[in-house]
Amino acid sequence: MTQVGVRPADATPQPTPLVRRHDFRLFWSGQAASRVGSGITAVAVPLVAVEVLDAGPATMGLLAAAAWLPWLVIGLPAGAWVDRLRHRPVMLTCDLACLAALLAVPLLAWRGVLSIWLLVAVVLVLGAASVFFSTAYQAYLPFLLPPADIAEGNTKLQGTDQVANMAGPPLGGLIAQAFGALTGLVADALSFATSALCLIRIRAQEPARAPRTNSASLRTEVGQGLRLVIGDPYLRVLALAASADNLLLNGYMALLVLFLVRDVGVPAGAVGLLLTADAVGGLLGAYLARRMATRFGTARAALGTALVMTPFGLLVPLTTSGPGLAFFVVGLLVPAAGMVVGNILVNTFRQQYCPPALLGRMYTSSRFIQYGVMPLGAGLGGFLGGWLGIRPALWVLFAAAAAAKGLRLLGPVRRNRNFPTEYPGADRAI
Repeated sequence: MTQVGVRPADATPQPTPLVRRHDFRLFWSGQAASRVGSGITAVAVPLVAVEVLDAGPATMGLLAAAAWLPWLVIGLPAGAWVDRLRHRPVMLTCDLACLAALLAVPLLAWRGVLSIWLLVAVVLVLGAASVFFSTAYQAYLPFLLPPADIAEGNTKLQGTDQVANMAGPPLGGLIAQAFGALTGLVADALSFATSALCLIRIRAQEPARAPRTNSASLRTEVGQGLRLVIGDPYLRVLALAASADNLLLNGYMALLVLFLVRDVGVPAGAVGLLLTADAVGGLLGAYLARRMATRFGTARAALGTALVMTPFGLLVPLTTSGPGLAFFVVGLLVPAAGMVVGNILVNTFRQQYCPPALLGRMYTSSRFIQYGVMPLGAGLGGFLGGWLGIRPALWVLFAAAAAAKGLRLLGPVRRNRNFPTEYPGADRAI
């Protein structure tokens, strides 16, 4: 008879929880710190533009476009470059570049030479670093975790991102009100220093990249990633649908701070607090993602949340001061929950589905399609805000965002309960 409390010799050992795995915990912690800082900057940069440089709608659109323009310019080759390199050094270099760029802004302001064009240049540097960091990040997670744990890892990372986003914007608003918007950028610089330190302390060493057996050019390698995304019915439809989402998302996001400050009359300290509605919704989405996937299937959960939750964004243009701010909160919160459910399920699908040697190129090819339109979206938001007025422009953009979710119905996602977990042409993918 087996003794009580003694594991039989042939029992399967229980896996170590992710929170107790040293390397994943460091990776997780670094990303949490970085996301808090990015949330601060999401409020601080627009407030620097509005309060220090007296920016208008067109300038706000330009700043938002600059953050995403690097995806259009270097997004495709970045994937091929990242696939050739170890991923942790790439992420570390990006953290240090962001640290330097953010510290430059208050230094330029202190010397009295800060201009909107210098602020745009800093945003471009941050955007370029984000291209390389996020590409390496997506390819690095499958190195840190076995396939069975990738979904849980994505859930924890996305959930923590949302908690960090809840802290970042209100903290950015409070810092801006107490010490000035420029101080918020210093806080974000410290967050990148924390992220870099966490990456340095990770123990696992990535294996050296295997010598390439062919002389494929950068153009050829970029083409492999594009053919993978465009040729696969799941990857293609998901990328095109996300492209439409991001075009409109960046359009209305470029106007939200200006809308709250000038149309609704919200003080700077409250702007960040209101913007946390997006993060609260994201946290709710992270909580719901695995539960909805279990109940409805991964594909159906991703599709259903997109179609049902996005129309709540139409509440945002109804926002007024006082109790009317509830429209803004609900209009950001509910669509954000649906978006994060989709992000978790789709990211896990891609990481499990794509051949490992093509992960970087698949990611940047998808992001090129998805993010390449975001500078246009920011410009569109600025144009509509200047032409129609900010509130009417938000009506147009949120209505179009709800309608665009229907693009997901064009592909195989609507016919399947779950996303596939194995690429059918893996032996021909490289």
